Amino acid sequence: MQLVPVLTLSLLILLLSSTTHAHNITRILAKHPQFSTFNHYLTVTHLAAEINRRQTITVCAVDNAAMSDLLSKHLSIYTIKNVLSLHIFADYFGSKKLHQITDGSTLTATMFQATGNAPGTPGYVNITDHKGGKVGFAAEDNNGAKLDAVYVKSIQEIPYYISVIQISHILTSAEAEAPTAGPSELNLTAMMSQQGCKAFTGLLTASEDAEKTFTDSLDGGGLTVFCPSDEVINAFMPEYRNLTAAGKLSLLLYHGVPVYQSLGMLKSNNGLMNTLATDRANKYDFTVKDDGEDVTVKTKIITATITGTLVDQDPLAVYKIDKVLLPRELFKAAPPASAPAPKAESPKAAKKAKKDSDSAAPEPDASDDEVADQTATDNRSISINGGRLLTAVFGLCLGALAFL
Repeated sequence: MQLVPVLTLSLLILLLSSTTHAHNITRILAKHPQFSTFNHYLTVTHLAAEINRRQTITVCAVDNAAMSDLLSKHLSIYTIKNVLSLHIFADYFGSKKLHQITDGSTLTATMFQATGNAPGTPGYVNITDHKGGKVGFAAEDNNGAKLDAVYVKSIQEIPYYISVIQISHILTSAEAEAPTAGPSELNLTAMMSQQGCKAFTGLLTASEDAEKTFTDSLDGGGLTVFCPSDEVINAFMPEYRNLTAAGKLSLLLYHGVPVYQSLGMLKSNNGLMNTLATDRANKYDFTVKDDGEDVTVKTKIITATITGTLVDQDPLAVYKIDKVLLPRELFKAAPPASAPAPKAESPKAAKKAKKDSDSAAPEPDASDDEVADQTATDNRSISINGGRLLTAVFGLCLGALAFL
């Protein structure tokens, strides 16, 4: 008689255990204005995206005053990224764990160590639990000579997934603060051409405005390029030549996104994405979708598939695609093929055909927008039904428990 309650409780546990413990560091810190500068630089350096995709992590935030001390050194944005990477631990340290460190001290790896930019062990941080409940932090390359910062308070904890704590000062490190080369030292078009993107790169270099926009985006913090293969570009050239100068520029910019997006980020960030061509008057956006083993880029006209990765190193990602991305602002969808003209019918056959048609008239085909609306409706239905299923399971469990 106990079988039903056991089964329902097991089902409930299975459903709850499959829940994704997603976190968003930007939203967490946005609730606390005193960390607004730290939060801003996590976004600018793309560290926020790295934090969000990791399942076990600790973020040591500093307030705006501490960030002012760092910014007064006038470091490049790429060096600031290294310094802030030192404040992100690849392990979970909640308030309780910090005050119960075995033997009073431990070394933990940081994101600075994980990037490979830290030679040796400067990417490690020493955490020490002192007497009186004081917890100190120091970069390993300081040889423990002094504590850079102390624990202030817990900001938010999701046990064993993410811990966001406040420390008193920036962790100093000679290695992290060493000058770091930026992407401006890279020749973007030369590198793309060498990596199998020669035809598309040729179009970029022929358009001074397009090349400058791509380069400025890279220098500004990040760039993702979707590069059609040389064969695809060569086949598309007759249509490209028919575009106006403004149309050519918009088409080229449509293949760039003004932020760095790794392949993993593209797979997890399904949905609409703005491009370098996006402005107030024209959307020039497309939809990125994780389609099983593939990642697709869908416009209102065509769907292209990423066929290879040419470059994937923050702040630049370049992917090869199998089609030219055609924005609806410049191109129209191909009209459906017209049906062949019907043959002449006898009056008797025509009468029978009309009768059959009246009894089973087909519904008109839905437009693309209607299909999209229907898909959205179906997705909402799935979400609602999923919620009802979980509610039903809870109700079933409660009912079953009543019989125990």
